Amino acid sequence: MPTGSDTTADTDRGATARPAPGDASADGHTASAARSPRRRLPARLTAALWRRLSAGAPRAVLAALAGLALAAAFPPYDLWPLSLLAVAALSLLTSGRTARQGAWTGFVFGLAFFVGLLKWLSVVGWDAVLGLSVLQALFVAALGAGLAAVSRLRAWPLWAACLWVAQEWARDRVPFGGFPWGRLAFANTGSPFTPLAALGGAPLVTFAVALTATLLAAAVTLLATGTLRRPRPAPGRARPAALAATGALAVACLGYAVPVPTAAADTVDIAVVQGNVQRPGMDFLGRPMMILNNHVEPTLALAEDVRAGRVARPDLVIWPENASDLDPHRYPQARAAIDRAVAAIGVPILVGALVDHPTREGYVENQGIVWDPRTGPGASYTKQHPVPFGEYVPFRDQLSKVISRLERVPRDFWPGDEPGVLQVGPARLGDVICFEIAYDEIVRDTVNSGARALVVQTNNATYGRTGQPEQQLAMSRLRAIEHGRAIVTAAPSGISAIVAPDGTIKQRTEEFTQDVLTARLPLRDERTVADRVGAAPEWALALAGLGAVAAGPVARRMKKHQKGNPQ
Repeated sequence: MPTGSDTTADTDRGATARPAPGDASADGHTASAARSPRRRLPARLTAALWRRLSAGAPRAVLAALAGLALAAAFPPYDLWPLSLLAVAALSLLTSGRTARQGAWTGFVFGLAFFVGLLKWLSVVGWDAVLGLSVLQALFVAALGAGLAAVSRLRAWPLWAACLWVAQEWARDRVPFGGFPWGRLAFANTGSPFTPLAALGGAPLVTFAVALTATLLAAAVTLLATGTLRRPRPAPGRARPAALAATGALAVACLGYAVPVPTAAADTVDIAVVQGNVQRPGMDFLGRPMMILNNHVEPTLALAEDVRAGRVARPDLVIWPENASDLDPHRYPQARAAIDRAVAAIGVPILVGALVDHPTREGYVENQGIVWDPRTGPGASYTKQHPVPFGEYVPFRDQLSKVISRLERVPRDFWPGDEPGVLQVGPARLGDVICFEIAYDEIVRDTVNSGARALVVQTNNATYGRTGQPEQQLAMSRLRAIEHGRAIVTAAPSGISAIVAPDGTIKQRTEEFTQDVLTARLPLRDERTVADRVGAAPEWALALAGLGAVAAGPVARRMKKHQKGNPQ
């Protein structure tokens, strides 16, 4: 990529060749000669842009490959060591570059990564994949600029790792409440780094992964620099390289020293019903009552097995998000079907349903409702974080005029404002709905409010067999360790699963099958360090990274001033 001085030199050469105003050209048309530089200006700008892109093409290609490698670190491929390789590659590609070069490299890396990660959104449309990927890649562009800036500082691997946390901190919050998908921690739900979640949550796992990778990048840089100058690295460079590599190994092994308590204070017998849907994709609902009947029928079959002595009676039953495809408070046939299932099994059922907002006409609430065999519908939890453009449409009046697909979201979801702690029979469970498992504060608040186990009521039927359900299940594995809680995932089409407090998957269903899981679920009251410290580690690490970016120019100016004014 040409430097600023190269570009200036090109401009100067162009200025020398211009005819002076008033001079006649070879054909005598003075006015044409005077206007020709202006006509050539777009061509010169295009040529300059092409030279810059061409000069940076190898780096861009490597950045794109690194981004795709990071996507492969996530489920369904689940090759978590690639997260280290990808982060190290981005550090090397931005090292010593200008902020603009770092930003472009980061953008290319981020775009390739998110397209690879979010290809499941192609069910909605590839324009949705590209649009969301470009938006998320802008955050990685800012990360790339920051990595370039801190690469000139002492202890730069530390500051670079902090910047990864800062980038995720921003992505998790803006715009429209953020989109936490694709955090480094979610690619490391079964790696040596995972136990660190019990100390500092997902941000600490991200930091440890990034620090290990940047230390490896530092070791490579030191060795490569020495090799270029001598047949083998000089001792002065070999020792720091070995120290960096040793540091990377030490950080990677820290997780093994973190205790992951799993002892149960109590247990509860549960059943999880996966009723299945009529078809995958955007039109999974079928006719009204079909999804509800799909969950009523296996519950009735379970009740028959209990009466016949083939299965022990559970203490409670869990249905997934949208198990009732009609509002049971409004449609008598839906309520009657749920009453029949609850009466047959004789224990409370946690029912996922969409219900009309009681006071705001036109709005709907996504709820988990405790349905008791004696008293009927009782306590409920309303999803706090509806998905933008999926469950509500920001700027609906303006955007719906140009994006006809938004008509598929006819009514906006109204958000709840309380953690989902519900007494379901003998168990105090914490309900989080679908994508909420990705948000630190929602899950943490639920545990700190008294949940003894967690339930993720989800509906992934739109994205079946795309890898998205596996990505979401990986988040449950991390949350189990982070909060020391067993997690039950209930989905109408899969993947339904039971995850132990140590993050291991005890049972899981196949996608697009009707199934019932039964298990003895451990209940715990002890809170982890991560529950107690909350978001403090994330804020501290993010601010440290941003502070390093801001301090870099100040330190360079002070150093230059000291050189110019020797004592």
